[in-house]
Amino acid sequence: MKVRILKGIAKGRVEAPPSKSMAHRMLICAGLSKGTCVVHGISESKDVLATIDCLEAIGAVCTRNGESITVKGIDPSHIVPKKILQCNESGSTLRFFVPLCLVSGANAVLSGSERLLERPLGIYKTLCEERGLLFSQDATSVMVKGPLQPGCYKLAGNVSSQFISGLLFALPLLDGDSKLTITPPIESRSYIDMTIQALSVFGVKADWTDENTIFIKGNQEYTAEEVYVEGDYSNAAFFEALNMLGGDVTVTNLNPESIQGDKVYTNLFEHLKVGTPTLNISDCPDLGPVLFAVAAAKNGGVFSGTSRLKIKESDRGEVMAAELRKFGVSAGVYDNEVIIYPTGFAAPAEELYGHNDHRIVMACSILLTLTGGVIDGTEAVTKSFPDFFQKLSSLGIEVEEIDN
Repeated sequence: MKVRILKGIAKGRVEAPPSKSMAHRMLICAGLSKGTCVVHGISESKDVLATIDCLEAIGAVCTRNGESITVKGIDPSHIVPKKILQCNESGSTLRFFVPLCLVSGANAVLSGSERLLERPLGIYKTLCEERGLLFSQDATSVMVKGPLQPGCYKLAGNVSSQFISGLLFALPLLDGDSKLTITPPIESRSYIDMTIQALSVFGVKADWTDENTIFIKGNQEYTAEEVYVEGDYSNAAFFEALNMLGGDVTVTNLNPESIQGDKVYTNLFEHLKVGTPTLNISDCPDLGPVLFAVAAAKNGGVFSGTSRLKIKESDRGEVMAAELRKFGVSAGVYDNEVIIYPTGFAAPAEELYGHNDHRIVMACSILLTLTGGVIDGTEAVTKSFPDFFQKLSSLGIEVEEIDN
């Protein structure tokens, strides 16, 4: 789908969508409880829908009523998938459910797009091989078979925190205590803390015993709860970025006490206002595209801690550099660094492309409010923020859908 965005200044109030990251976590905890839970604040994003589908595949019953989902949970000690778990393009869904499918001794198959299965799963493969468990992968699916045993687990901290979170969901269910040792540096620690927070809401404890170790008591039970998903700082950043470009936008539905790591965008934007700052984004890689966009429109920037951008929905450093060149902006992409040079910024002479990546589409769309232009592949926003363009329009930016 193509969209034309006309040059304009955004003004008004807009509500941040529910946090996709916390929605995954709350829904999984609800599905692992033996009672009936209600989770409020669930959007129609494709990633969250994938998690709901996988919960139903392992036996949970999910009923939608507007933005609320009633979840009748399962007996998590006997997870026997009734069908293939369809993860589609959701990395969180796939990495969260692999350990859960290992809890029992049943065979489980998880499927996804080719791009999703290209993203790293080696940590789980190694874990299974070391413990004599089945892990088999092809271009579009993974087959696993447990049972997972309690004990000591050691994972690298400089890969996706989703592997750690996946184990944190499963280890409390095992018949014995476990310890997770994470070798430093630990990147995206805030996402691990979000998982621990979600577990605690549902009555499950996982405790940091030092900077690199988490203790998980075995034989725990998830309790049934009614919960609310807070607003998403990751997606709010795109609307706050409009203020960096001359807009006057107030973003609501954000919890000022949130532990979401992407909350840091407020500080990072301030640095981009003056000079050409050097910023480390290893703890907030999802902010990469919007930060690159703001830097391109302002004074440039040097961004370190970018290595994991290669394994997102697209190679985000490379594809943002490609799209920024259409605005006349030079960018250098290196192993763990992206440099946006403070060069001339101008209206693109050709269409932009979203690279099947929701955050690339949104970052480019924000820049087009300065110049006007067309972006192709805009359907990618349905992954996390289906009504992004409607909300952009509500701020006075003219958005036109173009028939291909």
